[in-house]
Amino acid sequence: MSLPSDFELIFIIGPPASSKMTVGQELAKLTTYKLFHNHMSLELVNRFFDFGTKSFSQLDREIRFSIYRSIAESDLPGMIFTLVMDFDDPRDTAYLDEITEIFALRNLRTYILELDCELEERLRRNKTENRLKHKASKRNIAFSESLLLKEHERYRTNSKPGELSQYILYKIDNTKLSANDTAKEFFHKLGIDKNT
Repeated sequence: MSLPSDFELIFIIGPPASSKMTVGQELAKLTTYKLFHNHMSLELVNRFFDFGTKSFSQLDREIRFSIYRSIAESDLPGMIFTLVMDFDDPRDTAYLDEITEIFALRNLRTYILELDCELEERLRRNKTENRLKHKASKRNIAFSESLLLKEHERYRTNSKPGELSQYILYKIDNTKLSANDTAKEFFHKLGIDKNT
């Protein structure tokens, strides 16, 4: 697929189980870009420290930012990352800004694909084979589903109009879309022929 010459970084955001990783996998197939989904570091660190502890958060951050900096300094043509954000917590927006600044300083552009998916569909996707294959912490379905429901009530994981306006952002309701169709719709919004 032909991409703009300044097409360097794709960030996929959205609520848990909205298919960020799976859409990222499809984007990776359609480009030469590699995918670093957030559970790659979370699952690794969780082998040593419990989720939410200070040691967990510190080590996860160190791993992620080391990867971000290495990629920004490399000759890779682009990269795909995933992230869950709470839009009611300014620290999450600051975190995204901190990440993208690493790439912006090297004159790279950032595109954000925001997924919006209904809760009922996310509960279904929470149990899919691909999700469980890549995310060991989600294999306890009862616990994972309970956490998903609690996070749905507690956090606002989709943006309102005007938020993240400093970025090139495309929001897609992928409730009824496959991951492949979502990826192609993203390229369509970018003005790229999704069938090539």
